[in-house]
Amino acid sequence: MGLLSRLLNRPGAQAEKATGWFEKATADIDAAGAEFADLSDAELTEAASEVFASGGAKDTLIRYAALAREAAERTLGERAYDTQLTGLVGLLQGHIVQMATGEGKTLVGALAAAGYALQGRRVHVVSVNDYLAVRDRSWMQPVFDLLGVTSAAISAAQDDAERRAAYRAEVLYASVTEVGFDVLRDRFVLDDDDIRVAERDVVIVDEADSVLIDEARVPLVLAGSSSIEDGNERIAALVETLHPGVDYEISPDRRAVSLTDDGVTRVEDELGVELYGDGAADLAAVNLALYAKALVKRDVDYLVVDGAIKLISASRGRVAELQRWPDGLQAAVEAKEKLVTTESGEILDQMTVEELIHGYATVCGMTGTALAVGDDLREFYSLEIVPVDTHLPVIRDDEPDRLYTYQESKERAIVEEVVENHTKGRPVLIGTSSVAESESLAARLIDRGVDVAVLNAKDDSAEAAIIGDAGRAGAVTVSTQMAGRGTDIRLADDEVAEAGGLLVIGAGRYLSSRLDDQLRGRAGRQGDPGSSVFFTSLEDELLTRVPEIQRFVTEGDENGWIESKRALTLVEHAQRVAEGQNTALHRDTWRFNELMAKQRELVLARRRELREDNEAIDELRERLGDTVTDLEKEHSTDLIDESLRSVLLFHLDARWVDHLAFLNDLREGIHLRTFAKEKPHEAFNTESIRVFSSFWSDVLDDSQATVEEAEFTDTGIDLASHGLKRPSSTWTYLTTENAFGSDIENIVKRIRR
Repeated sequence: MGLLSRLLNRPGAQAEKATGWFEKATADIDAAGAEFADLSDAELTEAASEVFASGGAKDTLIRYAALAREAAERTLGERAYDTQLTGLVGLLQGHIVQMATGEGKTLVGALAAAGYALQGRRVHVVSVNDYLAVRDRSWMQPVFDLLGVTSAAISAAQDDAERRAAYRAEVLYASVTEVGFDVLRDRFVLDDDDIRVAERDVVIVDEADSVLIDEARVPLVLAGSSSIEDGNERIAALVETLHPGVDYEISPDRRAVSLTDDGVTRVEDELGVELYGDGAADLAAVNLALYAKALVKRDVDYLVVDGAIKLISASRGRVAELQRWPDGLQAAVEAKEKLVTTESGEILDQMTVEELIHGYATVCGMTGTALAVGDDLREFYSLEIVPVDTHLPVIRDDEPDRLYTYQESKERAIVEEVVENHTKGRPVLIGTSSVAESESLAARLIDRGVDVAVLNAKDDSAEAAIIGDAGRAGAVTVSTQMAGRGTDIRLADDEVAEAGGLLVIGAGRYLSSRLDDQLRGRAGRQGDPGSSVFFTSLEDELLTRVPEIQRFVTEGDENGWIESKRALTLVEHAQRVAEGQNTALHRDTWRFNELMAKQRELVLARRRELREDNEAIDELRERLGDTVTDLEKEHSTDLIDESLRSVLLFHLDARWVDHLAFLNDLREGIHLRTFAKEKPHEAFNTESIRVFSSFWSDVLDDSQATVEEAEFTDTGIDLASHGLKRPSSTWTYLTTENAFGSDIENIVKRIRR
């Protein structure tokens, strides 16, 4: 990266200054490596314990890089490339490292985790799912053992005792959601021995752009006090009969849907209510059902599996385990599909993935596509990027996009391209944007006599086998984004390479250029030959957001191919618009959640103080006055104090649940403040601060009332018999961003209409 980039402060420029020196240290690394090569395993372990004890920062990093390379070669038979060592240094300096697929990020992450641990730090290596966490820790364990570092992994299958033991290891591998759920569970512990996540010190984020950007807004939820929120079947049935363009309109960006005047009249006649009068509750139900009908698509946004809704991750193409929409929308979709409504409940606590990550003292990570979101990583996390060159030059041929008029003409063209290359013996990987599209293309190819392997959210059980065969001669694999990240497709033999290597076909641009790049990156691994090409159509969801591109429909040839360069530039424009909208939503969500996160930390700090000292108990004692004096005549001071502590903890937790519900309700309606020329974020913060200002006094008031009213026995106060019960069960899940609270501008337009 040149001087101009550094002057312009572009992503990667600042981190390059911090790590550029390392590329000139090859001779020093080799010299240190020769020294470590002569040591026995026991001596190497001893050297590891001392490597960070002395010397300058650069000398220490050079010696550790050499030692780590020796340890990996001895235990795994893998000698880290110089490029991998550059990535290692980038992580140890607290940056995001960009390394292409197949360049060995898993090893780099493990060596960095060990490096932090040898400095006395506690490290969490977080990935996107349990499978990768358990696999990577098992794979890298010999390296940790030789370096004298304890390691562990957790998954959803483990019980509390196993999880607590795993968190005590110096290096822990886990999915980001499992760590987040454990942090939420710790929120309500009454005994320090029950705490799972004692501290959040260092986090190394695998697939960093996915976790830190794509999933940053995802709220992790701890729920309790179960109830059922019924979907309104009558309204769902009515909404199913409504017609687009007549009864309702969908906004151009497909983020909002609203009844037309005719639609309002029809719904009011059918229900016998005035939607904007006494039928306000019905209006909310109609809006939810309408959103479920018009904007939430089966086999695109969700699957129906064994009588249950399974959400599909937009960025991964996989089933999003444990994820659900906010309860009202969840119930509406279940009513639409005529399914039994699933259990909902009171939200006890919640936090976004971004808030979870901000709780770590040091954040770093690795991915193959970081530079494209470099500005976002800097804005939201103050992180810089270290771009690492590939070990061998990339010789993949990325062809220009091919644009078609309609979905039908696009799919026909893809099939012809696949058949032509299949007969040449080239393996082909087709990346699609949905389960429905993957199945449509697979059916067409089977009709042409092509043997196809399909990999999508409906069945990922054979994923490893399918990807393992995807590089053999003539293999054709049709996949959603599942095959676009974290998957290394190896060419079967030299004949496949001579035939041109892997051909990657994108069945339409994704909403993010990073997803495109991840799909392209399946080909051209470590100097392999390969090529990529994207087929798009004017009916693709991305292009429906750019109305001006539709005028090119008349320019397609007899096969529907549009060769206009102007049209192709509009495709890229549509993608940039989508990326800009995503960044705006991220910024919008963080503005709303930032204050909530600060208030949450204040409550947690107060809760820790309450469990560890008696200041709050003394404050409650003073309020109770004669009541405590009377109690002390019959009961010990210790019993009274512990009872007061229990009462205070209960009411503090209950008050936070109430405050959280207030904030969620406030946020859903805050856009109406724009009518009063107020800025929604400022209005939200003002209201939130006003209500929160009485938080502690409310806790004291409620606690005082409980102590004065409840019966005090030889075992203290029985809160349950006084009607103060904690949830009999709790569960965790993820929720999507509230569809009605995020996009303020569109909602205001809808209300004005």
